[in-house]
Amino acid sequence: MPVISLPVRDSGLHVRLLHQYLVLLKNYPILTKSITSGILSALGNLLSQVLEGKRKAKEGTPLKEIDISGPARFAIYGLLVTGPVSHYFYQLMEVLMPTTVPFCMVKRLLLDRLIFAPAFLLVFFFVMNFLEGKRWVDLQSKMNSSYWPALKMNWKVWTPFQFINIIYVPVQFRVLFANIVALFWYAYLASVRK
Repeated sequence: MPVISLPVRDSGLHVRLLHQYLVLLKNYPILTKSITSGILSALGNLLSQVLEGKRKAKEGTPLKEIDISGPARFAIYGLLVTGPVSHYFYQLMEVLMPTTVPFCMVKRLLLDRLIFAPAFLLVFFFVMNFLEGKRWVDLQSKMNSSYWPALKMNWKVWTPFQFINIIYVPVQFRVLFANIVALFWYAYLASVRK
């Protein structure tokens, strides 16, 4: 007796969202990665504020309202900096160090950790200082007090994730993978910048 295959008509919302994301990623890669970066960056800042509020509540400090300008700044940063810069960086790594190059994965990881990460963190501090409307003196003060601790934490937190990202994640999904990790990283950075 032959079996008739029927198409699945009512796939779950998550399947439809994933399919739509893949279509957008194929047709508009930079825009899709930029918007995704903006959304997840804003959520990271929001997460930071919520966690900070819970910590203060345990200490007995009165809760303050969520500062909407924080997620807005992080959304702008994700949209205009993280998404496009990360897209081009991962593409450039593929061109400069194809898999045929000996030790390409080690070289990619070293490039990311020793060149890209310090520069990207510097850009983060600079752009956030600008978006907050602060002066050059404020940036210098923040850099002196927070840059080195943030960079050391970046190396501790991001190195295993970037190892996985660079070696195992297909290039078109690397920005998304990094954005998911960055959701928590931006929560940390937001708390460091306070």
